[in-house]
Amino acid sequence: MVRERLRRMAPFMLGLGLGTLAGPTVFRAIEALRLMLVGQRQPLWRYPADLQLHAEDVTFASPDGVTLRGWFIHRTGDDGRPAPAIVFIHGWPWNRCGNRAGATILPDRTVDFLGPAAAFSQAGFHVLLFDVRNHGVSDARPPVTFGVNEAHDVRGAVAMLRTRPDVDGERIGLIGYSMGANAALRAAPDCAPIRGIVAVQPTSASIFAPNAARDVLGPAGPALIRIGGLVHRAAGSPPFSAIAPTAWVHRLHDNDVLYVQGGGDRWGSLADVEAMVANTPRAHPLIVAPSSERYGGYLYVAEHTDEFIAFFRETLGCA
Repeated sequence: MVRERLRRMAPFMLGLGLGTLAGPTVFRAIEALRLMLVGQRQPLWRYPADLQLHAEDVTFASPDGVTLRGWFIHRTGDDGRPAPAIVFIHGWPWNRCGNRAGATILPDRTVDFLGPAAAFSQAGFHVLLFDVRNHGVSDARPPVTFGVNEAHDVRGAVAMLRTRPDVDGERIGLIGYSMGANAALRAAPDCAPIRGIVAVQPTSASIFAPNAARDVLGPAGPALIRIGGLVHRAAGSPPFSAIAPTAWVHRLHDNDVLYVQGGGDRWGSLADVEAMVANTPRAHPLIVAPSSERYGGYLYVAEHTDEFIAFFRETLGCA
């Protein structure tokens, strides 16, 4: 009798077990798709005043009409005379502060922009930190396109800086992370002159998406992300295959570009970034950051800020 009951209950128990196992994966897959479509509204978790930085709130528009918001951080000892400026462009799904660990389903680490921004300010650079579309407190214009439409935001940021009498419009540099690096590489030829760019772990979506999905969703991740990619494209995004900086960077004839890539990055690809370096007319030697995962590469900038200050001093012609 007991055996018969157990036999009859076996399909139900199997289904319940599979559902329990699949449930978290389905939830994470849906959440990953949501992040691809509408981004993330991480709250601002640190402020310039926390580091005694002189900053002002700024609002400006991208060329395609998206309202963007950020902080203009003045250089230390600002006397009103025109000075060089550095624009930080954050990754997905971060905001102008960088990334706060645990804010999304992604396995991540905290990446703080205000520390490096303070170092640049003390070195004589103004700094712009802003939220790209669909992130932070900037306006929405879905979907997230991992650098394609976000390049408009970079163009808007540079245009805004060039209206300011305290900014030397001939000496603006860009530092972008992941999606933000893609956006910087795509936008720079249309923002001339941009003499210096630091591209921290730019990535081709066709490489990043399945690799990250495998990490977040397990073995089924690459198949699930292919389905998600169809929804993403139906929402107005280019296909993953078209989100590929290697195809854009040949236009950077007048830009010195310094690439940073983590050697142990499981989501991006060192070979992908090496191809970008090979296609970039004025690429500096690639920095391969020691890492065992994606975030080690991002943190290299905060840990070696003086290297990047020196790069921008050289490329922007700062004595």
